[in-house]
Formats: sequence, C-alpha cells, structure tokens
Amino acid sequence: MKKVIAIDGPSGAGKSTVARLLAEELGFQYLDTGALYRAVALNLVRMGLKEEASDEEISAGLKKTKVEFENGRVLLQGEDVSEEIRSPLAGHYASVFSARGPVRTYLLKTQRDAAVKADLVAEGRDMTTVVFPEAFKKFFLDASPEERARRRTDELMVKGFAVEQDRILKEIAERDARDSGRQLAPLRRADDAYYIDSTGLAKEEVFRRLLEFVKDAGEKSRLKYKQL
Repeated sequence: MKKVIAIDGPSGAGKSTVARLLAEELGFQYLDTGALYRAVALNLVRMGLKEEASDEEISAGLKKTKVEFENGRVLLQGEDVSEEIRSPLAGHYASVFSARGPVRTYLLKTQRDAAVKADLVAEGRDMTTVVFPEAFKKFFLDASPEERARRRTDELMVKGFAVEQDRILKEIAERDARDSGRQLAPLRRADDAYYIDSTGLAKEEVFRRLLEFVKDAGEKSRLKYKQL
C-alpha cells in the first residue's frame, strides 16, 4: 500500500475541500469516498430500491452497478454523475445505504485498491477506523451543526437547489445520528487521529493546520492545535 492520509468527519465539516487542497499540495491522488457511496446509492434508487430493501435485493443491484472515480469525476455505468450525486436526495440515500453490509463490502476493495496504485488523500466516514487503519496520517475534521448547515445551504444554493437552512440543519442532525449510531463502521474519531474543529475557520487555515501535521512541524505545534 502507498502512503495514505485519511480524513474522517461528519457531513459539511469541510473534508472534501481540504482533502483536495492537500492532495494538490503534496502531489497525491484525491479519493472522495463520499462520492462513491452517493453514486452507488443513486444507482440503487434508480433501480427502484427503497430504504427497507433486503440485503439480497441490494446485493443483486450492486452486481449491476459500476462506479468509477477518474480525474475528479464520478462515473456511474459510464455516465458522469458528478453533479447529480450532490443533490440532497443522493446525500440522504448515501447515508441510508452506506449502513448496509453489501454496500460497504462492495466499496471496501475499490477504496483499498486505490492505495495500491498511488499515494492518497482519502476522506469519508470510516477512512481512519476501517478502510485505512494503518494510514500515514489520520485526521478527524469537525464543525458545529449550525456551521455545517450554513455551509451546506450555501453550497446547494450556488448549485441551483432550492433549500432552507433550517431544513438542512434537521437533515444534518438526522444524518449524524445514522452515521454515528449504525452498527457497521460507525462514524467515530480514531484514537490516533488529530481532531480539528473548523467552526469559524477559513478553509485555507484548516488546510494549513492539516499540512503542518503532515509535515511533522514539531510536537509543540501539534499540541497547540490538537483539541481534546
């Protein structure tokens, strides 16, 4: 396995943004695992599967699913769905189906195989705990629910979605509960992951803090930014 920098955290914490910046700065490949889960969920929904679908039905659907991540774009059955998977609906079903065993098994090998080919910055919900437990560096990026709702609302409005921040805040709370409460690979901070609360911080500042950790800027700096 090549060198991996793994970043976990809840929806809207800013993982994708800083992961891209780190990958560009270090010359690593960027692995957006959330996009993979969203694409899989989108295809299952297109097949007519609901939240209550059985594992057998999901497994059958996955056999007909092909998801690829190339040059920052997500391909589903060869179709570029990079924008479509960012919808609130895709996000909801990504959280729902990611708790199912067949989906996690289906994508686990895809994610690990990426680290065989290149150095990675991988972000998601279980990168530090399940997918890459031996990662070179581990981070848990967090922010308050209100901050994450504001960011998500702004992001969706820029993309043309009609959303309300109060509704987004409610959905974030529901997703946090699902992601952290599921039995299979729940969202949690790894014991050896550096914790950074990005509430009120500009993305450039968060990026610089992560970069400092990666480059081993010294024990004093690490203790300064590590929040327990």
